[in-house]
Amino acid sequence: MEGLNKQLTELNEEILESIDLLNIDAAQKQLKEIEDQERQYDFWEDSTKAQQIMKQKAKLEQKLQPWLSLRKDSVEAIELSKLNDQQLVGEIQQTVKNIKQRFDELRQQLKFKGPYDDSDVIILLAAGAGGTDAQDWTAMLLRMYSRWAEKNEYKVTLISESPAEEAGIKGATLEISGLNAYGKLAAESGVHRLVRQSPFNSDNLRQTSFAKITVLPKIDSPEQIEIDPKQLKIDVFRAGGRGGQSVNTTDSAVRITHLPTGITVSIQNERSQLQNKETAMSILRSKLAVLLMEQHQDKIEALKGPNTSAEWGNQIRNYVLHPYKLVKDLRSKHETNNADEVLDGDLNPFIEANLNLKISE
Repeated sequence: MEGLNKQLTELNEEILESIDLLNIDAAQKQLKEIEDQERQYDFWEDSTKAQQIMKQKAKLEQKLQPWLSLRKDSVEAIELSKLNDQQLVGEIQQTVKNIKQRFDELRQQLKFKGPYDDSDVIILLAAGAGGTDAQDWTAMLLRMYSRWAEKNEYKVTLISESPAEEAGIKGATLEISGLNAYGKLAAESGVHRLVRQSPFNSDNLRQTSFAKITVLPKIDSPEQIEIDPKQLKIDVFRAGGRGGQSVNTTDSAVRITHLPTGITVSIQNERSQLQNKETAMSILRSKLAVLLMEQHQDKIEALKGPNTSAEWGNQIRNYVLHPYKLVKDLRSKHETNNADEVLDGDLNPFIEANLNLKISE
């Protein structure tokens, strides 16, 4: 029993250390503040703001509950072991095994300590070099990330999509919501290269095509990234598309250009110009947040716009479907022959490999 007591004490210390590193107590305090707000009589007067707060509450609860439960069970197990009752040895041993298993799963969250790692994510997909094949490849990647989200029980929303003339898409914007979504998907940013026999030429020749993926933390709150309105150029134009009551009849589409960096965001998916503007501003804030981290700047004015093009030499991952099947990440070196499974959303081994690479750097 003494050995079990020592084992539990050491395990409890590790749990408390992890709780401290993850700022669980601070998150608890934040949750209490939200619950106090929720009890205010005018809480739902601004429904948009209230919904954002409730979304934040749900995310905090999702993060907190497993850790608080683990801490409680660990303390109770220690108290039980102090009774020195030999009849309880088997029960305590099973409890220790259960706590260890849960702790091993939970401490994966220690990998997500970045400023936006716990944010929802916006994925921008854009076809690169390769013509129709690249546009079809971009549609394949859109499906791959959507399938990954569904398999991992994340909420996925297609914000916008630009169909290509022959096949596939020119680009799309995808939102994925869930615990540590940005922390998990951030390393997917970059150029993805596909090699296969082209279904779009009569000779069935091998074709190389490219698509660019940009992964952004979703920044809803204007206070997180303050943008000077004088540095914005806002254009409204008539939405294009495949028809519909408001499409091509009103100036509902919005294009926002951030003048210092040259970053442009266009949204035309919503019927309302106001909704399109809000979505575009959220994406712009997200892009600027990533640039601030990448360029180690304190002020938006000091930023330079990104210029990586989706073509040969810039890829982060290769997907080869002919003459053999292989998916290989060029940073972590993780690879698999199960290309079909990867394209069906089996991305977790690649995500894990890049998280481990990030920790070792």
